[in-house]
Amino acid sequence: MNLSEKRIAILATDGFEEDELFSPLNTLKEHGANVDIVSYKSGDIRGWKGNNWSKSITVDKTVDQASESDYHALVIPGGVANPDSLRQDEGSVNFVRSFFKSGKPVASICHGPQVLIEAGVVEGRRMTSYNSIKTDLKNAGAQWVDEPVVVDQGLVTSRHPGDLDAFNDKLIEEVREGIHEEQTA
Repeated sequence: MNLSEKRIAILATDGFEEDELFSPLNTLKEHGANVDIVSYKSGDIRGWKGNNWSKSITVDKTVDQASESDYHALVIPGGVANPDSLRQDEGSVNFVRSFFKSGKPVASICHGPQVLIEAGVVEGRRMTSYNSIKTDLKNAGAQWVDEPVVVDQGLVTSRHPGDLDAFNDKLIEEVREGIHEEQTA
């Protein structure tokens, strides 16, 4: 089954980890999905790779122009700066929370789950992330595990760019499955 009838939002801003945005983006497009880059600001956002700024990508919609009802799933890439900025933006946090209320798949990698913590949606969930935010997730009530990819009722999480193949496979699988039972938000 291809994903040509599916529209996916990737929520990001400056400082996203380059591979963690472009790899899922390309995988989703290869499977036929329509993908929008959503941010709290318009224009271009810049990625980060290694110790330097990297590729930019143009934002398709701002969070005030986008609605969860327009999408079948949400992807939140990591990087250190990206989720730290997103979690400080009320519109971005509300956008994330709305996907959990509707039961739609959400995929978040590396430091991306920091936004999920801010949205108050990790309690009781089995998750993974970059090692440095494991304590943050545990303190927010998540059951943190050190595995390449973890799926919990439509929530896909991974640790770092080395897990992208497994992350992308599970992302595609969850988008195909669609809405899960109402998730706690």
